[in-house]
Amino acid sequence: MTTGWSAGVDEAGRGPLAGPVVAATVILDPDCPIEGLADSKALTSSARQALAPIIRERSIAWGVGLASPEEIDAINILQATLIAMRRAVAALTVRPVHLEVDGNRLPSIEGLVGVRTAVTIVKGDSKVAAISAASILAKTVRDHIMEQLDTRYPEYGFAVHKGYPVKAHLAALDAHGPSPVHRRTYAPVRSRLR
Repeated sequence: MTTGWSAGVDEAGRGPLAGPVVAATVILDPDCPIEGLADSKALTSSARQALAPIIRERSIAWGVGLASPEEIDAINILQATLIAMRRAVAALTVRPVHLEVDGNRLPSIEGLVGVRTAVTIVKGDSKVAAISAASILAKTVRDHIMEQLDTRYPEYGFAVHKGYPVKAHLAALDAHGPSPVHRRTYAPVRSRLR
């Protein structure tokens, strides 16, 4: 039996047309349980915003990693997501021996110091507290990035839709063409390149 810390890993932002994909990893402290952890998509924005600092404060360790729109375009969203997950794990100040990763694809653990094993858990963000915590961190960090990008590119409405392909975003793409932070390999963006 392997002893040591287990970390939950999840991502946010595979579907949007703009901005990075963000991954987070969390090692929860079993002596400091956090009430209200759930899949970030099942929580309101205000609940996520309230939980994120508690997760940072009470966890044994947490890390965030991202992959840029340029990386997404170069290697595809799946590979970029797996790289963001590796970066999140590498950012941990405490080394886990085991990873529990939301979904059905594992990032490579080769070269990640201390990590011996990793498993995928489909819908893990609603089943495993550490993955729920990671999903909340990933989502809140990504939302904050999109709000910052909104100040640079206000014509797209990133603060409202966070880069997802809603009607207002598609209309802004029609009017202005893609910004430097749009993912050019995504069909709705590619079709609007000038």
